[in-house]
Amino acid sequence: VQLQASGGGLVQAGGSLRLSCAASGRPFGSSYMGWFRQAPGKEREFVAAVSWSGGSTYYTDSVKGRFTISRDNAKNTVYLQMNSLKPEDTAVYYCAHRQGYGLGPTKEDYDYWGQGTLVTVSS
Repeated sequence: VQLQASGGGLVQAGGSLRLSCAASGRPFGSSYMGWFRQAPGKEREFVAAVSWSGGSTYYTDSVKGRFTISRDNAKNTVYLQMNSLKPEDTAVYYCAHRQGYGLGPTKEDYDYWGQGTLVTVSS
């Protein structure tokens, strides 16, 4: 599985960005997908996950109500819409393919990773 993340950039606090992750190399429509992020000097942390159909989602508490994960299986793409961004959201964001099924936050359950896209939120 190859994953290509894009859409990062510099935005002011309170602004919005939409990240995209294009997948190739295996059937996408049956895969659970997730987004993680890694801030400088910190460990990679879970942000959100989506089921194969898009019908189920799960978020870490710090982004609930601000971020929305979705997918378009016809385009083999998963998205992360980020609204009301805060400086503490600054990080490299990674999309990831999950082994098997589930929406859990454990990064060891994800087996393929994109290259990351940098999001910088200025105060």
